[in-house]
Amino acid sequence: MAKEIDACGLTCPAPVLLVKDVVEKEELSELRVIVDNAASSENVTRFLNSRGYSVTSVADKGNSILTASFDGQQRAEKVQQAATDVTQETRKNVVLIMTDRMGQGDDELGKKLMINYIKTLKEMGPELWQIIFVNSGVKLTVQSSPVVEELRNYQSEGVTILACGTCLEHYDLLAQKEVGDTTNMLDIVMATQLADKVITLS
Repeated sequence: MAKEIDACGLTCPAPVLLVKDVVEKEELSELRVIVDNAASSENVTRFLNSRGYSVTSVADKGNSILTASFDGQQRAEKVQQAATDVTQETRKNVVLIMTDRMGQGDDELGKKLMINYIKTLKEMGPELWQIIFVNSGVKLTVQSSPVVEELRNYQSEGVTILACGTCLEHYDLLAQKEVGDTTNMLDIVMATQLADKVITLS
């Protein structure tokens, strides 16, 4: 019988940390995780996928029941990719965007500057590893954002785009997210730890 983890009522990043703790302590071929919000569902699913699990989701009385089973082939691919990443010499730059505008003063000018900044990030070349959006920065990942196409292009070129799930929920924008993966504080901490350089815009 699959182990069941009830993560309802927990706020980011507690659901992911709870699942991470169980997965690392026990060798489970399958498990069920119950969460009560969309951000946790996306975060837990992405974490389990990264650990070699295939995940299906079923809605149940306002909750999501995630059923995860260990996928040997996917696990092998993850291990191979990790080995490839270790051998790569390219520096890893993380850009942490904490606002939807650049600088203080005129807000409209600040928004234009941020748009230009994001469009110019391509000049980093292969050193651009991840772009992480938190607080009002997540507004740049939604349908109405003027840089959605640029962010899609970065993603297609292998840049990881992450948007804080708690922030999206705070601004009631989770359903409007158009580009990138919903993330949590654990992912953000790990990304900034592994990066060669973190560039912060606040």
